[in-house]
Amino acid sequence: MNGDQAAAGNGVPASGRLQQLFEGRRLTPTQRRIAHCMVRRAADAPFLSSVELAELAGVSQPSVTRFAVALGFDGYPALRRHLREVPATAPVPGEGEFAPPNAYQQAVRAEIDNLRHLAELLADPEPVERAGRLLAASPTLPVLGLRAASAQARGFAYFAAKVHPDVRLLDESGSMLSDRLEAAARAGANVLLCFALPRHPRELADALEQARGSGLRVITVADSAFAPVAGPDDLLLPAAVGTGLAFDTACAPMLLGRVLLEAMCDGLPDAQARLEEFDARAAARGLFLD
Repeated sequence: MNGDQAAAGNGVPASGRLQQLFEGRRLTPTQRRIAHCMVRRAADAPFLSSVELAELAGVSQPSVTRFAVALGFDGYPALRRHLREVPATAPVPGEGEFAPPNAYQQAVRAEIDNLRHLAELLADPEPVERAGRLLAASPTLPVLGLRAASAQARGFAYFAAKVHPDVRLLDESGSMLSDRLEAAARAGANVLLCFALPRHPRELADALEQARGSGLRVITVADSAFAPVAGPDDLLLPAAVGTGLAFDTACAPMLLGRVLLEAMCDGLPDAQARLEEFDARAAARGLFLD
């Protein structure tokens, strides 16, 4: 029996119990680093001091304390007591059919669950179809995404520009963002598409308030129906992010963005003609290898 199994007695391996404890928690990158260290050292974790765990994880001792509090404990000693006392219930690897998934597999499976949940939400296509019609009808289409959400906004804007005549990517903050929002509104925009992913920047909330004040209808792809940047009159489309790795994974928000693109194309009568025109130009220029 290996050390991980021994720590669990005749039940769930220590690493599996730790993963269950961390699953679904909103942790900072530093806190996730501690979590990953504990999973790797699962057999030792219940016996490590906060100083020892901090050294192993390469973080400060106060970070370990904040980590324990983020998990709902009064402090690190309470977390350590929990790890020593929690009962184990499931068979250990080798005594059942399958070994428990490792941390990487857990993260992938969690994303698969997020995609399944998104599929269930899309059983009612009306919100996405309504958003697609609004995006298609806006003469100018600003697409906003800051910090972690900038990649989602950029991907959407890249493809949207192939079928929409005026797509404007807004992925920088500060006074330039305010200027570009004003310019989009003056150019005739009546909708703003926003990708809002954790951690939600304060400047994003300010930009959305400006957009609403300019008369733009805000459509937001967010990680939750309770995202702090969403306004009561916004059209909010939730798609959960994965939290099992050091940095969030955003497969579901990315896929929802592609679904929105499809819905927008359905509302643009010349979308197919624009795509065919692009393909013809690309072929003439030898733009792609295939």
